[in-house]
Amino acid sequence: MSGGTPVGTVRQRCNQGYASSGDDLEDDACSRLTISSSSSLLVVRRTQNWVDVLENIIWLVSSTFIFYYGDRRRNFLHVLWSDLRINRKALHLGLVVIVMDIGLIMYSILQAKVSKKPYDKNEALRAIAPLVILLGLASFCLLSYGLWPIWGLLTIPLLFTLLMASMVVLTYLLFGRQRSQSATTRTD
Repeated sequence: MSGGTPVGTVRQRCNQGYASSGDDLEDDACSRLTISSSSSLLVVRRTQNWVDVLENIIWLVSSTFIFYYGDRRRNFLHVLWSDLRINRKALHLGLVVIVMDIGLIMYSILQAKVSKKPYDKNEALRAIAPLVILLGLASFCLLSYGLWPIWGLLTIPLLFTLLMASMVVLTYLLFGRQRSQSATTRTD
């Protein structure tokens, strides 16, 4: 035992708040998730840190840049409307598949809200998930094929950026601004 710390003098700290079953709310109150129920669907929300906010801002700024600059001569919507290089059949079919995908998602959400039993909610969402994924992949491929003559290899990151920006916008539209934990009621 030369040069080492004797075993008898090693001090171990045990935090009762994390070692317990969660009864002690004072120690880990800031690390808990905020849970709110909205019309029979349980939504788990966590507070956003500065990294999440920065990521959301980057997606929104990137998509704004794409919409504003388009193909460096005209904005994105003008390019989609009037550029002759676009494969119109693939673009329109991709947009139809996106509408079908959104309709399927809305249908599954309504089925989950109507169902009274929790396992029916999970089954309704689980049964439709492979079809939603396949339709999303098909729409991404069709839109990529339709827009490839304009942007080439940049079409894939362009569409992914627009997808991520739409996800950021939709979450804020559907769920609103997330509440901070200080706004929630504590029971201790």
